[in-house]
Amino acid sequence: MKYTEEHEWLLPEGDLITVGITAHAAEQLGDVVFVELPEPGTEVSKEDEVVVIESVKAASDILAPLDGEIVEVNTAIVDNPGLVNEDPEGEAWFFKIKPSDLSPMDDYMDEAAYKTFVG
Repeated sequence: MKYTEEHEWLLPEGDLITVGITAHAAEQLGDVVFVELPEPGTEVSKEDEVVVIESVKAASDILAPLDGEIVEVNTAIVDNPGLVNEDPEGEAWFFKIKPSDLSPMDDYMDEAAYKTFVG
C-alpha cells in the first residue's frame, strides 16, 4: 500500500489501483454526510478532482493519484457516507483506477513514511 500527502491510500491489485482515504483523513474530516463519486469509464489525469466529500466540518476533494480510467466506484459509501468514518482503510474505498502508467506509484510514501508524515 502507498500513501499520498493528501492522505489517500493506494492499493495495487493486479492492473488496478484501489483508492481511499486514510483513518487520519477521516478523523480530520469528522462525520462524513455526503460522498459524490465519478462515473465508471471516466478518464482522469493526475490531480484532477474526482470525488467530493462533505462532512459536518468541511467539504473536500479526492484527487486522482494517477492518470487513467475509473473502472469501478464504491456505491456503498454513497448510500452510507458514515462508512467512511467507520472503516476508511477497508470497506470505505472510493474508486478503482486502471492507470495508464504505474511509475508515479514510486513517488508515494510507504506506511512507515506516511506515519512519520502525519506523526
